[in-house]
Amino acid sequence: MLLIASAVAALAAENSAVPAATDAKQRPGFQTARPASSTAPPASSTARPASVRDGQHDFDWEFGKWHTHLWRLKQPLSRSNEWVEYDGTTVVRKIWDGRANLVELEVDGPTHIEALNLRLYNPETHKWSLNFASSKGGTLGTPTVGEFKNGRGEFFDQEDFNGRPVLVRFIISDIKPESCKFEQSFSTDGGKTWEANWIAIDTRVKE
Repeated sequence: MLLIASAVAALAAENSAVPAATDAKQRPGFQTARPASSTAPPASSTARPASVRDGQHDFDWEFGKWHTHLWRLKQPLSRSNEWVEYDGTTVVRKIWDGRANLVELEVDGPTHIEALNLRLYNPETHKWSLNFASSKGGTLGTPTVGEFKNGRGEFFDQEDFNGRPVLVRFIISDIKPESCKFEQSFSTDGGKTWEANWIAIDTRVKE
């Protein structure tokens, strides 16, 4: 699965590398039950916080090898609708019995992209941090933090893109046994509107 957990640095680097002659492409178009509420405590006792969902195995479905088809917006936040496409593989490896995992992405298109995503589960906050790095940058970026609700993962962080502060949203959706979708978007108005810039469809490779 695509490790786009905020591929902001990669987008900035790839923008300068894609040839200007690349054809314009249009953007492709494209639940876990909540815990039952606990019985109310006696009036004389102090109310306890609602039970928190344990999400340490949220990514167990993803372990293995996938074929990745990726669409990347060539110039985010420029009012452009020119997309470029990539194809390749994603491998997801389990760490710490599922409480962490490592995603390795390698795709080819107008350029060659190698990247990884280290995902870590925090048992205190019950949230995941997605830590992205590209082979060009060689360092982990700002963690994108969030959780899964009703079968959909949403992760957010605040970053700088080409000197401009942006709110980053990364969504994992349409999760099926053999496929899933990843989408990264930027917002410059505090989350009122979003522009998608990185969309991937992963299909499981049967081994």
